[in-house]
Amino acid sequence: MKSKRFLLIILSLVLASLSCFSLGARGYTNDILFADDFSTTSKKWDQISDVTRTTDYFNYAYRITVNKTDSDAWSNPANQSFTDTRIEVDATKNGGPDDNDYGIICRYSAVDKYYFGVITSDGYYAIVKKTPTGTQPLGKEKLVESDLITKGAATNHLRLDCVDSSLTLYVNGTQIDQQTDSEYTSGNVGLIAGTFSEVGTDILFDNFFVYKP
Repeated sequence: MKSKRFLLIILSLVLASLSCFSLGARGYTNDILFADDFSTTSKKWDQISDVTRTTDYFNYAYRITVNKTDSDAWSNPANQSFTDTRIEVDATKNGGPDDNDYGIICRYSAVDKYYFGVITSDGYYAIVKKTPTGTQPLGKEKLVESDLITKGAATNHLRLDCVDSSLTLYVNGTQIDQQTDSEYTSGNVGLIAGTFSEVGTDILFDNFFVYKP
């Protein structure tokens, strides 16, 4: 009996350590500022549908579609504002061309004032600044190719850190870009997807987390 009790104690300790590891793999629970698995509409992300775009909940995920060339659609949860953040999400190409873009928004204060980190389904990336005069990749003239991105109809795990004036983009656990800009200091978080020369971008997002950096 004593040996069985000892084994049960050891098993409990192992399970407890695995539980702690699981929390630490993405961040301790007390570091989470905001989270949404999109299983309900309680966090009140935008629900918009027209001929050019859709931003809405779909099959326990969040879906953005874009049906206008050279256009972006984005969404934010209601009543959120942060300064320094580490944002993560799983993003999957659900349909449309590989010539697309999709990613994470930080420090959103207006429709023309925010940062976003994006990748494309044909393997390109950038950290971009949205301004009243348009969009421009920071630190480069155009998107750059990387083999860290899983191409095609696949899921990529994205992370965007916005800390002080530093903006850092990670793809599937590896840092892919880092830029510096100090103009926007706080604002909402969000998701974005867009088109280039072809319409039909269709992206599903899930497991959205905002952490203390």
